[in-house]
Amino acid sequence: MADTRDFLFEIGTEEMPSAPLNNAVKQFGPLIERSLDEAGLAHGGVRVVSSPRRLAVLVDAVAEATDEVHEVRRGPAAAIAFDAEGAPTKAAQGFARKFGLTADQLVRREDTDGREYVFAEKNIASVPALPLLSALAEKAIASLEWPNYRSQRWGSSHQSFVRPIRWICALFGSEVVPVTYADVVSGNTTRGHRVLGPGEHVVASPASYEQVLEAAGVLSEERRRLVIADGIQKIESELGGAHVDTPKKVLDEVVNLCEWPTVLVGTFDEEFLAVPHEIICESMLSNQRYFPIYDADGKLTRQFVVVGNGRPECSATIIDGNERVVRARLYDAKFFYDEDLKVPLEEFRSRLASVAFQEKLGSVLQKSERIESLALAIAHEARIGAKTASDAQRAAHFAKADLVSSAVIEFTSQQGVMGGYYAAAAGEAPEVAAAIRDHYRPRFAGDELPEGIAGCIVAVADKLDTVAGMFAIGEPPTGSKDPYALRRSTIGILNILRDRLHCAYEPLVEVALGSYAEQGIAFDKDEVPKAVCAFIKGRMEQMARDAKISADVVAAVSAGTVTVPSDYFALAQALQIARSSDPETFENLATAYARASHLADAGLGCDVDASLMGDAETALAQATDTAAEEVELARKNKDFDALISALAALRAPIDRFFDDVLVMDDDEALRENRLKLLNRFESVFAGVANIGALAKKK
Repeated sequence: MADTRDFLFEIGTEEMPSAPLNNAVKQFGPLIERSLDEAGLAHGGVRVVSSPRRLAVLVDAVAEATDEVHEVRRGPAAAIAFDAEGAPTKAAQGFARKFGLTADQLVRREDTDGREYVFAEKNIASVPALPLLSALAEKAIASLEWPNYRSQRWGSSHQSFVRPIRWICALFGSEVVPVTYADVVSGNTTRGHRVLGPGEHVVASPASYEQVLEAAGVLSEERRRLVIADGIQKIESELGGAHVDTPKKVLDEVVNLCEWPTVLVGTFDEEFLAVPHEIICESMLSNQRYFPIYDADGKLTRQFVVVGNGRPECSATIIDGNERVVRARLYDAKFFYDEDLKVPLEEFRSRLASVAFQEKLGSVLQKSERIESLALAIAHEARIGAKTASDAQRAAHFAKADLVSSAVIEFTSQQGVMGGYYAAAAGEAPEVAAAIRDHYRPRFAGDELPEGIAGCIVAVADKLDTVAGMFAIGEPPTGSKDPYALRRSTIGILNILRDRLHCAYEPLVEVALGSYAEQGIAFDKDEVPKAVCAFIKGRMEQMARDAKISADVVAAVSAGTVTVPSDYFALAQALQIARSSDPETFENLATAYARASHLADAGLGCDVDASLMGDAETALAQATDTAAEEVELARKNKDFDALISALAALRAPIDRFFDDVLVMDDDEALRENRLKLLNRFESVFAGVANIGALAKKK
């Protein structure tokens, strides 16, 4: 076995932004590992080390040379490989070419079975690791991808990187690996923290790399994250149960903004607590990457966490500087809020006439008018009381008003939230303000639904208006494009209808499209409603599959007429559980149903002549009538477990019927009477589910 040495490859740069650095970290380890494997160099574990100014990989036990390879492959029989004159045939030439040889280089010899074959023998000499490491390192730099970020060039070269490369440290054991990229030549030195460890620092070997970095004021990403987490935990403990808000995206960025983190606490002025905490926190998080601190009761405090990257002994100066910055930011937020409170909501709403919703669908004011009308239709369909319906209409009236407010123009993610504050300040009912605040929910998978029913109504109206409008102008989502997030909006609609409003979507689609027709937008009034409903139903089916309901159960329920989301999911779940607990019954019932459905003739009707029926037919008729009554009652009561039980009870009588009765009898009267009975049997399932979809495919 070849001797081994550890391998270090560090790319040193000017400060890289967090997002591309994270993306490069994900690429770098697999890229180096794949390159080593392709080069034939055996190696141990691969680990990436990163900071804002470096991207490095440490590889354990890299072989000093590739293995020498003696490869032997058996080809066709000699009698096939050579003709009677001994000339190579196409079979021999093709086999040789496959291994980079000529036919005359093939070896003929007898194999263990006693027959003579041709063999391709190839010797691959061992190659030292150093030149291979040089080549793969240079290729790796060029192979890193920077999506959504423009690479930069420096010096006299056309080679580029996300930020200018300032040094390369490449070591194979203690030996420098020659690497050149864009006028930068590798060596055995790294660079430390700009303040805590400036200048070059010699790395004697890959094993000492991280110790050298730490001595020079640089911690790995894992160590930085741990230091920040420990610091925050200590602060929370010292503040008696406080909570530091650390959104993952912002925390990941902060980890990549420092090389030697120091967790500090700053304070802002009391007057800013009168401003809605959402814009205070967004200002701190998005503009300065400060983490807000909430007390044990969940209220925002005047304190915030800042992660420093300077000398710990200068903490007081660092805190003072950051407090000055946050004070200026929060003054801006307070100014926007105070100025917005001076403007009546109706004035904000009137300004929406100059804001485009979508080029072909008109202004946001027109959208506001449409969702107001649709909110009333939803309240009626969901049988909501007059007070809540009135609150929903009022909330829909002002739902979009805050889009032209100064605070939302500055903090766009707070749309709706600020509208709720402005509505409350204007004296609107708390239910109206909450509905305005919540009507964008759910905004993403796992997000909370609106708190109140009025908010749920406005949320459905807003989302459904967008979905209907895009279909009306012929711009539904495609496989790769969904610029208006119609799929996400539809999932939000279905979640609200299922969990809170318990009503159907089909009549709401008609109302939504009707508003566009009144606005003068032309569309096919037959095809577009069908397309919108099919799209919504498709999302509902996908949600059911995502909930681990089997595809055949989803197909069976979708074939029925149960489309109210709460009923659809309840029926699918009941059928899934029943089928899982008694698979034999449902397999046989599904097979029998499929057979009955195939034979049934709807043109004959369901009225049977009892005088023409034998015992098996009479038993099926009685069981069918009983099941029909039970199914009807269960549907009325939304008792889907009872409904499935009523259908399952038909398994024995339908099995007996097909065992004892010849349906297609030569006697026309008997035959038609039996077909009518099958029509009657099938009618019990009509509108519930296509049970035949549960039959196993043969």
